[in-house]
Amino acid sequence: MTLSDDDLLAFGDGVHTSLAGKLGGVLAEEGAHFSVWAPNAQRVEVVGDFNGWNGAALSGSDQGVFRGYVPQARAGELYKFRITSADGSIVDKSDPYALACELPPQTASRLTSLAYEWSDHAWMEARRGDTHPNHRDAPISIYELHPGSWMTRGYRAMAEPLADHVTRLGFTHVELMPVMEHPFYGSWGYQVTGYFAPTARYGPPTDLMYLIDVLHQRGIGVILDWVPAHFPTDAHGLGRFDGTALYEHEDPRKGFHPDWTTYIFNYGRNEVQSFLLSSAHHWLRAYHVDGLRVDGVASMLYLDYSREEGEWIPNEHGGNENLEAVAFLKKFNESIYAEHEGVQTYAEESTAWPGVSKPTYDGGLGFGFKWDMGFMHDTLSYFREDPVHRRHHHDKITFRSVYAFSESFVLPYSHDEVVHGKGSMLRKLPGDQWQQRANLRLLLAHQWTTPGKKLLFMGAEYAHPHEWNHDALLDAGDERIALLLSELNALYRMPAMHHDLDEAGFSWISADDRDQSVLVYRRTGVSGESVIVALNFTPVVRERYTLDRDRRCRLLLNTDDERFGGSGVAADLEESGSTSDRAGMLTATLPPLAALVLEEIDGR
Repeated sequence: MTLSDDDLLAFGDGVHTSLAGKLGGVLAEEGAHFSVWAPNAQRVEVVGDFNGWNGAALSGSDQGVFRGYVPQARAGELYKFRITSADGSIVDKSDPYALACELPPQTASRLTSLAYEWSDHAWMEARRGDTHPNHRDAPISIYELHPGSWMTRGYRAMAEPLADHVTRLGFTHVELMPVMEHPFYGSWGYQVTGYFAPTARYGPPTDLMYLIDVLHQRGIGVILDWVPAHFPTDAHGLGRFDGTALYEHEDPRKGFHPDWTTYIFNYGRNEVQSFLLSSAHHWLRAYHVDGLRVDGVASMLYLDYSREEGEWIPNEHGGNENLEAVAFLKKFNESIYAEHEGVQTYAEESTAWPGVSKPTYDGGLGFGFKWDMGFMHDTLSYFREDPVHRRHHHDKITFRSVYAFSESFVLPYSHDEVVHGKGSMLRKLPGDQWQQRANLRLLLAHQWTTPGKKLLFMGAEYAHPHEWNHDALLDAGDERIALLLSELNALYRMPAMHHDLDEAGFSWISADDRDQSVLVYRRTGVSGESVIVALNFTPVVRERYTLDRDRRCRLLLNTDDERFGGSGVAADLEESGSTSDRAGMLTATLPPLAALVLEEIDGR
């Protein structure tokens, strides 16, 4: 595919969503076409294996795009663009639209074909339906992982083992931390230089396709982290690409991120919008991805994000909202949902910005889902308390019900919670070894029975005692926690348990028992199916605790079961019959630091 006049017009209008394979290095039947946007450059050459890294000049054209054809270029060969700036300085840049890159720390782009024979046709066809695992009303349960430190390393090598592992645990999706090419491994992929290229650390692009293909064939959806909030300052990257602030703002108050020492995209520039839109759509088209999780949305929305007074420029109305970023995010979501039936977008957004997951026609940003960072912070803060003190912090565990249905939420315990001295999921919990594991079982049961889609980072399924280390491979651990997760995921598939996005799916039975640190609530399906959940946040056994009036139930799950490493305290469900002067009561023994899940069997 070559770059047409219509492509250039759409590129310049900020509406192009399919520039992959048109801009950059593009293989032809013989040789390769090269094109690059560098409107302020004095001269642009392509250098590579095919010409001994001696420049072949490209000619300029409309929209500031330089173009040329190299007949001797072949697949697999490396190349860069040699940019001569207006001041005469010369720098070799990687191709912003490269489909593959050289293995880091080397930084050249690689000519490649993305030809691959997919075998996931049934998954992709079914994705259009409302019963597909990727539908917003489905029981979406996400296993987040870092491809470089999972149990097996490499896109192709990990495909079958990962599918086996996720299937055994019962997750419906995997979320891959950024696989886009990045120069610094320790950034975990969140400082991207190759917005169209999977990192070569784990194999060629077709190996990533194979991984996704295998997961799809096993009925597992794939979400990719995507990072349009910022990009690194490495000399070969996007920064000052043609000697000017091309992709970023010239003024550092808008164009430089002080926390991450990275550049911020100029969302008001049409060509930058086309670049980012095309990147997002590329992963959905070429790699059959089922969703994109957009990183750092809060940093995009606010001009004063992580800045002191005088370090930011107010918008035209004097406010701190980044109106250009807001408009871009709306355009991004509108285009994704218009062009890719059955996909979802997820926002990592940590503030109270209204309507993140509301449609744009209703004044929202248009995301399918928003990460509930408030749930994560409040819940972990509550669980860190010694159980004897939890009665004084009861509001932290109940407050979410005030806003639980204001957005379409994902409940995340992500990689961010097990790094930088925060401790592993196990070690951040109080008590001796038994109590820590009991607390972890209770934490997971609380997450899985609370309205919202689920996300858990790798390692928690094994109760790992140490923080995540991106330089070490994940190893197996406590299989009893893995067993609990598999049963929680099985329960989550019940209609009553994944009625997540509607307040009719949740009601309190007891929210106020702070003295005993107990919660009891009901989950209800769209057809009236009902489940009762009881959580005891102390190590004290609560005997004959009243759960509800006049109910007949059967026990579905007791996290204190010995199979999960619990103490084996039985729930002892008991229903006292109604009399002329007293309603019947459902009571149970609440095991220590444990959750009970009960199914109502007669609809009463």
